Amino acid sequence: MSADAHAFVLPITIQPDDIDELGHVNNGVYLRWAQDAATAHWRARGDPDMIARYVWVVARHEIDYRQQLVLGDAIEARTWTAPGPRGALWTRFVSIWKAGAAKPAAEIKSDWCLMDAQTRRIRRVPGEIVARFVARPAEDRQSTD
Repeated sequence: MSADAHAFVLPITIQPDDIDELGHVNNGVYLRWAQDAATAHWRARGDPDMIARYVWVVARHEIDYRQQLVLGDAIEARTWTAPGPRGALWTRFVSIWKAGAAKPAAEIKSDWCLMDAQTRRIRRVPGEIVARFVARPAEDRQSTD
């Protein structure tokens, strides 16, 4: 998985509760961060009507852990989507980066499924949504203010 030049970036602060008995970030926390990044990206790109009409659910996660993270590390999640969906499924990539690192600490590949928010029925990803998520300028930096 290579980092997309137009990735949406979400700064993350490691919390004391994120640390396990081994003294590093617990593996399950990476999934929460992947979901947080995906949700922030959806809310930043989707219009209010889209956000009200649709919800995303995860069909599959794959995680490669490359480097441990500990309390005090400055990190960010970088996320982007595959070039296009496959029906109702759309692959999303998330890389977790430690400040100054040459490689990501973790890489996550997830398949997300689009559902109608009211009926909870699976829906093919419409072109109007795809158009909002394909490569865009590097305007996608989430503020921590």
